[in-house]
Amino acid sequence: MATLVWNDDDANRDKGFLASGHTPTLIAAFLYFDFAFMVWVLLGPLAPEIAKTLALTPAEKGLMVAVPTLAGALLRLVNGLLVDRIGPKRSGAISQLIVIGGLASAWALGVDSFVGTLVLGVVLGFAGASFAIALPLASRWYPPEHQGKAMGLAGMGNSGTVLAALFAPTLAKLFGWNAVLGLACIPLTLVFVAYMLMAKDAPNAPPAKAFTAYFTPLRQADAWWLMGFYSVTFGGFVGLAASLPIYFTDRFGLTTVTAGYCTAACVFAGSLVRPMGGALADKVGGIKALSAVFVVAAIALAGVSGVSTVWAALTLFVIAMLALGTGNGAVFQLVPQRFAAEIGVMTGLVGMAGGIGGFYLASSLGIAKQLTGSFQSGFLIFAGLALLALAGLTLVKGGWRRSWGAAAGVRI
Repeated sequence: MATLVWNDDDANRDKGFLASGHTPTLIAAFLYFDFAFMVWVLLGPLAPEIAKTLALTPAEKGLMVAVPTLAGALLRLVNGLLVDRIGPKRSGAISQLIVIGGLASAWALGVDSFVGTLVLGVVLGFAGASFAIALPLASRWYPPEHQGKAMGLAGMGNSGTVLAALFAPTLAKLFGWNAVLGLACIPLTLVFVAYMLMAKDAPNAPPAKAFTAYFTPLRQADAWWLMGFYSVTFGGFVGLAASLPIYFTDRFGLTTVTAGYCTAACVFAGSLVRPMGGALADKVGGIKALSAVFVVAAIALAGVSGVSTVWAALTLFVIAMLALGTGNGAVFQLVPQRFAAEIGVMTGLVGMAGGIGGFYLASSLGIAKQLTGSFQSGFLIFAGLALLALAGLTLVKGGWRRSWGAAAGVRI
């Protein structure tokens, strides 16, 4: 079984977390990820206003907010390949420039059709694909026993979804939703400068492999299991982050600003616990952490389908997001232990699966609303998927612990 490539002596394993890696790169990875995620879900908080302007149906609204998620999912695989080929720092720089240029063009030219929102969604997918860059950028600097913390802190950049939910509706109310696209370029540009100054590729990067070798992990069942688990945890997180503004405005008649605040509370909860999920998985094992995550998420999402008050819905969404955020950190405690030598491409593959899960949830909620007049069936089906993931984890956990868990020498 492959072990994590590490540049320092084994004695460095005795160092504390911060001393064992490169803090400026960890900060740069977080900032890049944070503001990339801010714009990745930007269409969600703006969706109620965009839908009014363009007269979109519920299904079109759902698809509009889901397309960035799907594009981000597919582009994560591309970025995973780029990370292993040209390094994470350069890959991140290219992606950031594409997003800034795309947003600036959309602001200058305007978005005046449903098709235009889908094109913009594809551009925003490059921001969502930052996942496959930011995590290996940070994680390659840290030894196995600190992978949960490093991946969790870098991955906490998904808190950028909070910024979108908090500020986008208010800015849209003041200046119009199209102006928000241009305003977003300001913090993105500042982060790009900080990233170029602070980020540094780890000296222990694995050598570039032949193109076909990048797909080797897909020949192993463990890769598919990890992808499936992340499609539920991260898919639930990002799918809800994109859809909740629509849900709160349509279901309870809240203003876009109030719906943004409710969404921000939910997303903040899920983002806050991601590094805690990684640390918890380091302590008790990713399998135990994920098992609890799937149970809690299933109960909360099933409960949401039957509530009649905004406060009950908000409470259950916060609980669901706390569980899903913990699950995100737990999955990425497991990935480096099993696929250390392929961490770049596996980050892309697992991240792609998470994005596909988010696309399914966001689009299915819109379809459910249009076909049945309610979001209920969409939430119930996703709760069922969480229970299905729990059954799968129960099936494989014994073999994992006996084989690669023991070989890695860490608790899974």
